[in-house]
Amino acid sequence: MRWRCDLNRVGEIVRKSKETQLKAGVVLEGRGRVKVSTGLAFVDHMLEQVARYGGFDLTFRGAGDLQVDSHHLVEDAGIVLGEALSKALGDRAGITRFASAYAPLDEALARVVVDLGKRPYLSYNVPLRGRIGTLESEVLEEFWKALSIHLGATMHVDVIRGRNRHHIAEATFKALGLALREAMAVRGGGSGVPSSKGLLG
Repeated sequence: MRWRCDLNRVGEIVRKSKETQLKAGVVLEGRGRVKVSTGLAFVDHMLEQVARYGGFDLTFRGAGDLQVDSHHLVEDAGIVLGEALSKALGDRAGITRFASAYAPLDEALARVVVDLGKRPYLSYNVPLRGRIGTLESEVLEEFWKALSIHLGATMHVDVIRGRNRHHIAEATFKALGLALREAMAVRGGGSGVPSSKGLLG
């Protein structure tokens, strides 16, 4: 069977629960145009980095029970972004699938390696403790876990060096965007599932 990858790849997801209300839309063949508002300024900033360096358009709106803490909103942001990207990728025929990227930010250097083969796994080696603005930085790991599961991706996230918490976190999200840009790109005319098994997962 021959597969073709739709080069007008879009995905939209709405998630409503008692804890959060989120809506995300992505256009993979975009220009990195971003409109994000979640109620957590640092999370907005990180989502913007992923989209801009990933080269896709992103609209992301929502709110959560921040009076409790940021955990639910940050985790659900990962769920919704992952599902939107997965929907846009469709059957994933013709994509590069594997990619890696490094991103520096001043003294911080991060590496992200991804496999979009529908096998969720996260190796997260990011030494973050304490607040970044109003956000407890430890909760960012929940975003990455949710993203990996709902995107269907193996992700290895490593901080090679760094001291400043903001720089460390931002370097990882920039590297994620760069890696996704390459992994989601269509190669070879967009035909064929990128797996020796003939299927993903």
